[in-house]
Amino acid sequence: MTDDIFVKKQGFFDAWAPFYDCPLTAIFYLAVHQRLLEYAKLPENPKVLDIGCGTGRLLRRLAAENPTLQGIGLDLSRQMLVEARSNNRYGNRLIFREGNGESLPFDNPQFDAVFNTISFLHYPNPEKMLAEVARVLQPGGCFYLADTTVREEQGDFHWNFSPSGVRLYSPRRREDLGREAGLAVVQHYYLLGPVLLTVFHKNA
Repeated sequence: MTDDIFVKKQGFFDAWAPFYDCPLTAIFYLAVHQRLLEYAKLPENPKVLDIGCGTGRLLRRLAAENPTLQGIGLDLSRQMLVEARSNNRYGNRLIFREGNGESLPFDNPQFDAVFNTISFLHYPNPEKMLAEVARVLQPGGCFYLADTTVREEQGDFHWNFSPSGVRLYSPRRREDLGREAGLAVVQHYYLLGPVLLTVFHKNA
C-alpha cells in the first residue's frame, strides 16, 4: 500500500516539476530558505543531505554560502531531479539522486546535517522517515525540519491535497516523533507564517 502511495506521489510531482519554480513558489522558498539558514550551523567541509530537494534550490544556496560543502539532494520525482541537475552550477559538489525518505539509499552515518523543507507533510509514515534520518546522521549532527505546523489542540491534521493527502504536526508531536527516533529537539523557530523550523540533534 505504501509503495503505491509513493508511485502516485511521484507522478503528481513529475507533472508539477516544469512549473514548480514559478514566481509564487520561488518567492516563498526564497523567504523560507533565507530564514532557515539563519539557524543552520554547519561544520567545516560539511557533507549534507536534502531530503525532498525538489529542483535543488536549497542545496544551491548552501553550496554558494559554503565553498567546501558537499551535498546530496534526494527526491522521489525524476522530473524534479531533471530540473535540479540542469540548474546545478557546482559540478560534483552537488549530486541529485532519486529516492524515498522512508528508505534512504545510504550507509550508516555519513552526513553532518540533514535538511527537509516542506516535504515532511507528504510522508505516510513519519516515524520511518525520522528513523532513517537518525541512521544516516553523524553523531553530533543536526536535522533541520521546516514545514507547516498546527496548534497543539488541533492534533495531527490531514488534508487531501496530493495522493494520500498531507499531514501536519504540532511542535509537541514533532518532539515525540523525534524522541522515538533518537533525536532530541534543540529549538523551534517560526520562519514564515505557520512554517515552523524544528532543529533536532543526534547525541555524540
